[in-house]
Amino acid sequence: MAISFNKESVFNLKPIDISDVRNDVNGLLIPGENIIAAFRTVRDQLVFTNKRIISVDIQGVTGKRKSFTTMPFSKIQYFTIQTPGFMELIPDSEIFIMFADGTTATFEIKGTVDIGKIGRSISEYVLEK
Repeated sequence: MAISFNKESVFNLKPIDISDVRNDVNGLLIPGENIIAAFRTVRDQLVFTNKRIISVDIQGVTGKRKSFTTMPFSKIQYFTIQTPGFMELIPDSEIFIMFADGTTATFEIKGTVDIGKIGRSISEYVLEK
C-alpha cells in the first residue's frame, strides 16, 4: 500500500536504520533538516525529519519510478502518540496526526522505537512557530 496523505489512512510500519533511507530523500532535505526516524512497509518508506514527514512510494515492477510526498510539520493541527504498554509481547506504538486541511494519518509502528523523539520533534517545530 502506498503511503499518502490524501485520505484517512493507517500504515503498518517497521523501523529501519537511517542509513537505509533511500538516497533520493537526501536530495529533498534543506539546510538544517535532519532525519530523526525512518520506517518501511513492504517497499515504501516513511521518513520523519525535524521539519516534515516524507513518504517514498515505490512504483512499478522494477521500483525505479518513485513518488515523493512531503507534509510539513507546519500543517499539523494536532497529534497523538501512543506508547507500548508495560511488558507487552509486541512493543507497538502509534502516531495519529490531524493536518490543518482535515486529512488524518495513523502510523502503526511495529517494534521498538523512541516514539517520544518523534513527538518532541513535532512539538518543537509546531510550538516554536
